[in-house]
Amino acid sequence: MALLHRAEIRPTKLELLSAWLPRRPWFLGDAAAGVERVAAYRFDDPAGEVGIETLLVRAGNGPVHQVPLTYRGAPLGGADAWLVGTCEHSVLGPRWVYDACGDPVYAAALAGAILAGTGQSQEYFEVDGRREERAPSMGIAVDGAGLAGAPGIDAVDQVDDGDPSRILAGSVELAILRRVGDDPDLPGARLTGTWEGQPAPLPLAYASPR
Repeated sequence: MALLHRAEIRPTKLELLSAWLPRRPWFLGDAAAGVERVAAYRFDDPAGEVGIETLLVRAGNGPVHQVPLTYRGAPLGGADAWLVGTCEHSVLGPRWVYDACGDPVYAAALAGAILAGTGQSQEYFEVDGRREERAPSMGIAVDGAGLAGAPGIDAVDQVDDGDPSRILAGSVELAILRRVGDDPDLPGARLTGTWEGQPAPLPLAYASPR
């Protein structure tokens, strides 16, 4: 479950990505146009400490890019290379925003979603002391779920920041498609997504035991 806050965030997520995304080797689009949100989905952190959100964004007339992010209340040790930026949340205070490919909490959540079928988190707002569910902006599904149980992941061993971005973490290998579109038909179980204007499922990520 993701409990969301009606809050101001400065700078906004899209402002952070407008500065960060054009510097990625897999970026295509008009950097001067800024970044617009297409859709998003979330995973749960069982410990309830780290926010995990994957944004689908586009710059100008470029392709849809997939950017998984983690939000933390303190810096993640050894992860400076994956820091997108910092922001101020009007409810939670300062937040450190990371490219989630370098965050073991994201690797564990993605592996669980694909290999064990744990799915995306339900989103809620708290309004006047009660929780109101927010409909997700996209749906995700898995082909080949159940190939293995959800692996325990404590650290990210290696990341190849390409397209796809490949993560080696513990007993699992993950591949995250940065530009969403054609299916590269990689081995393992596959995560797909649909959203408004995209009713046919498109591949988002793959996971396989190693």
